[in-house]
Amino acid sequence: MPSAPTFLVTPPPSLVAAVDLGSNSFHLIVARITNGDLQVIDRIKEMVRLGEGLTVDKTLRSDVVERALACLRRFGERLRDMPPGSVRAVGTNTLRQIRPETGFLEQAEQALGHPIDVIGGREEARLIYLGVAHGLAAGDEQRLVVDIGGGSTELIIGQGFTPRLRESLHMGCVSFSQRFFADGRITAKAMERAELAGALEVRPIRELFRRTGWHKAVGSSGTAKSIAAVVTAEGWSTDGITAEALEQLRTALIAVGSSAAIPFKGVSEQRRPVFAGGVAALRSLFLNLAIERMQVSDEALREGLIYEMVGRINHEDVRERTVRALAQRFGVDQVHGQRVWETAATLYEQVAWDWQLANPDHRTLLGFAASLHEIGLVISHSNYQKHGAYLLNNADLSGFTRHEQQILATLVLGHRRKFPTNDYVALPKAQQATARRLGVLLRLAVLIHRGRAAIDPPQACLRVNGDELCLVFPPTWLAQHPLTRLELEEEAARLAAAGFCLEFG
Repeated sequence: MPSAPTFLVTPPPSLVAAVDLGSNSFHLIVARITNGDLQVIDRIKEMVRLGEGLTVDKTLRSDVVERALACLRRFGERLRDMPPGSVRAVGTNTLRQIRPETGFLEQAEQALGHPIDVIGGREEARLIYLGVAHGLAAGDEQRLVVDIGGGSTELIIGQGFTPRLRESLHMGCVSFSQRFFADGRITAKAMERAELAGALEVRPIRELFRRTGWHKAVGSSGTAKSIAAVVTAEGWSTDGITAEALEQLRTALIAVGSSAAIPFKGVSEQRRPVFAGGVAALRSLFLNLAIERMQVSDEALREGLIYEMVGRINHEDVRERTVRALAQRFGVDQVHGQRVWETAATLYEQVAWDWQLANPDHRTLLGFAASLHEIGLVISHSNYQKHGAYLLNNADLSGFTRHEQQILATLVLGHRRKFPTNDYVALPKAQQATARRLGVLLRLAVLIHRGRAAIDPPQACLRVNGDELCLVFPPTWLAQHPLTRLELEEEAARLAAAGFCLEFG
């Protein structure tokens, strides 16, 4: 891909931060980058229990909203002086479920002072594995990583720093505690029902994971760490969590009979209400995946976010590998896609300042859309832009947030024919204007290469004033290319219907 214009290049930050907005806890980690190495200088954790406030109509209770926003304001105070691009904040299971019209995400971003990305379950699993893998001793053996969160459980089998198999299950310490131990009572019957529910979640992937196999099982995040602390303190295990120690913990919890009365060291007062649900979820995994012993990692999603940011700063973006793999898998004409991207990049650099497209991610997403704009041809030429948008909206794209996927799909949908105004309006408000303008640049680049000739395109000059565009070609070029002139006339009419004015000559 062409390099960024000089006025868009900014020096890499010396400090980076990651914020993990989970269904149970919110985490903040700040690290210093020195010669490519990471030094954690600050960690903050608060038990917000966001998932506890999720209602049946996918809104949040007002008391939980205030609790979450108060936490984010405190995080925001710590991050106040960090520049844009140095902070990565992500929301997981509960934020995936909240209806957008509640406006909670916008409130949360305002409280934090930085954008918040909502990521899918498999992307969450990839980032968790990335964090855990960096904390493990180097080795080529396969590892099973288990992360029981508040609302979901991520399972990953990986090798080295590469995840090979990823799944996200709808089970977690908060959701299971609400479902089976809502009154705070811990009974043998409730525990059995919770474990059976876990078995049902695991069942579709059980044989695949068992068949793939692993050398070592590792647990991450609060549930695994608190269980490990209990079984160690009670003398039931001296090395991580064993199946036998987990059975002893289960028996002891039933004997205690109440979440509020849990006496074990390692279980804070805030974790007690969700501890039994976490134990049930983990035991169902031990039973159904035949796990005998599990080590515990101090690293998890937030560390994965930090390492991902460092990778992007060093121009190691997993999204690029994802796009290349998609193009190969669906037989995209990559030579043509590269030509379209080079022209789109040239147009972008000419208008980036006037259109306030200074964020490098804007340029990156435009490049990805140019590379994949014909992906829908694998299904049918008729309306292939719609097929492409569907594929990109619904595929598991490693490295992409849900909003990035939505923007990418919308750009591909709108690269030809009618400008999809309604689809741009469906994007997050803060990204609508930028996405529409990127869409116009992609449309013009595709149009210029409509003939698919391998020759160099004309050195077109694009000037903009708001939503008014003037596209100037070399003298006589349009006269020699009457089909392109006709297409530009049709394009001007389509863009006019979307609120843009295109003049050319």
